[in-house]
Amino acid sequence: MAPSLLIVDDSDFQRTMVRQAVEEKFNVVGEAANGREAVEQYERHVPDAITMDIMMPEMDGVAATDEIKSRENPPTIVMVTSVDQDSKMKEAVKAGADGYVTKPFEPEDVLSELAAVL
Repeated sequence: MAPSLLIVDDSDFQRTMVRQAVEEKFNVVGEAANGREAVEQYERHVPDAITMDIMMPEMDGVAATDEIKSRENPPTIVMVTSVDQDSKMKEAVKAGADGYVTKPFEPEDVLSELAAVL
């Protein structure tokens, strides 16, 4: 059975791009447009992995990662973020991010990073 995945990004376009990149290898169980929704969707679906944007309204990806990683048996989290967010990426790693892909990305970038950390 394919691993389950939650896609988190405030951009509909970016969520669609990630979905198209992974849908043959992953069971996409949900999408969220901000960190607060990400935590709610995580609790509802308990996915194996999450792709997480960093800069989002309401709750950013670093705070959401920290919140989700504090749970028992947390999922693998791969940050999908812009190149110019180095300091935020360091915060995400401290919060428990398992890997990252920089935007813009090629579909195989997302798949290979998920495969590397799962």
